[in-house]
Amino acid sequence: MAGLRLGPLLRYADGASATIWVETTRPCTARVRCSDGAGGTAHTFQIEGHHYALVPVTGLTPGTSPSYEVLLDGAPVWPPPGSRFPPSVITAPAGDGEGVRVAFGSCRWAAPPAGGHDPVGPDALDTLAARIAAGGERPDVLLLLGDQVYADETSADTRRWLAARRGLADAPGSQVADYEEYTRLYYESWLDPEVRWLLSTVPSCMIFDDHDVVDDWNTSASWLADMRATDWWQERLLSGLMSYWVHQHLGNLSPTALAEDPLYAAVRATPDGTDVLRAFAARADADPASVHWSYRRDFGRVRLLMVDSRAARVLDEDRRAMLHPAEADWLRTQALEDPEGRDHLLIGTSLPWLLPHLVHHAEAWDAALCRGGRGARWARIGERLRRGADLEHWPAFPESFAALADLLGEAASGPAAPATVAVLSGDVHHAYIAEPAWRARSVDARVLQLTCSPVHNSVPLSIRLGFRFGWSAPARALGRLLARHGRCARPPVSWRRTGGPWFGNQLMTLTLRGRSARLRLERARADKGGRTLLETVTDRDLTPPPADGSGAT
Repeated sequence: MAGLRLGPLLRYADGASATIWVETTRPCTARVRCSDGAGGTAHTFQIEGHHYALVPVTGLTPGTSPSYEVLLDGAPVWPPPGSRFPPSVITAPAGDGEGVRVAFGSCRWAAPPAGGHDPVGPDALDTLAARIAAGGERPDVLLLLGDQVYADETSADTRRWLAARRGLADAPGSQVADYEEYTRLYYESWLDPEVRWLLSTVPSCMIFDDHDVVDDWNTSASWLADMRATDWWQERLLSGLMSYWVHQHLGNLSPTALAEDPLYAAVRATPDGTDVLRAFAARADADPASVHWSYRRDFGRVRLLMVDSRAARVLDEDRRAMLHPAEADWLRTQALEDPEGRDHLLIGTSLPWLLPHLVHHAEAWDAALCRGGRGARWARIGERLRRGADLEHWPAFPESFAALADLLGEAASGPAAPATVAVLSGDVHHAYIAEPAWRARSVDARVLQLTCSPVHNSVPLSIRLGFRFGWSAPARALGRLLARHGRCARPPVSWRRTGGPWFGNQLMTLTLRGRSARLRLERARADKGGRTLLETVTDRDLTPPPADGSGAT
């Protein structure tokens, strides 16, 4: 008899249709049955001995929230008997006159053992689940902006499991090595009872960041050459891409896109899709431009573009770019298409576009050094700094930073401009709001960098102090000195911090209704009785233009 091993996850939902992802213990037919008669079925497919299904649900009525159950070969497996949570429901983001509520964050380290001490504090997703289960406010969609799993920073439980499986003496040691070990990370993260229920009842959109594969993944061409010279990297990368495709990417796609996806069809057409998926991952490694991980979602008049800023990079120093040309063209087309059809434009990229000024200038300076602008000796120093200090965000790709600035400025200008253009990011283990001003143009929309992380991870004192200093006037002055030494071009925008920095396990929520926008940042904390709750840190209207449009670089 088939059992439910992982899931269900409610992924895509548009009011009329949805997709539900599950992993099962054996081959079977998965069925989703909704309380209003809607539903769907799918037979499992197999990857590396594991069995998965992505069930397309049709017949939904917009504006309703039917509960659902999951059956495997006709036997009910969800909700589990005696569950302490309410029934899982399918509620699609409206995006019309009722508005849409978008919650987002990144960087969720493994959950602690049940009943164990949590070394990094209350989990923001656990706390959100508890609030929703108690009848509190729920987001219409949850954006997870990278580091959903940590392949290179495993928990004590996983390290013990790895040691029993293969030992830790040989590289990659306590990091994951293959597909089976990746599945362990997803079990550890998504079997957390609160998170399991949350993901079963709130639609989610996901994109990877570096720790889904390895810290500072695709930092530079020389970094990649060094990794490829090891005897463990190839299996790690292929397994990371394969497991990402199965666990995260498939659910990002609409039922129509899934029906047209040749890889999905090929995997499902064979009793064991492992070789097909492995060949795809190998092609993605050899030619990143052959694969498209980015995607678009529309919630009424809210347009979301989730951008791959990891695998889509061009690493050759003479043409270094955050996005390869085809990916950049896709982003431009989607951002500018049908301007009358959107009131808000959201661009999800795991890495912030606007950073503290010192960090920005340090990354641009380092990029100039690595290109040889100060000679071979400085280039070697620059590469060591790039790796050691994680200098690989958007400013480390100066032409890409400028191109994104130009695109955002164009999208935010003109009579059909949206009310807001927001870049949503994570990665940097704190939250802040930054707002740009263009040197050569005026814009009609309010443009914002909204950064929120972590959901559940540590925030060392060094990070707190470093980022607080990075926004300061002395830091800006130091940054300008670095830019002068690197002979860096002046950025096309200035920017200023208008909120933060804030630290802790946290989530941001955008409430978009018509042309209005409101932002709330909430931090997870424990009260005196040990109960966790989400505490509002800031709640502000984003629609009016800022009082002072000036900036500083």
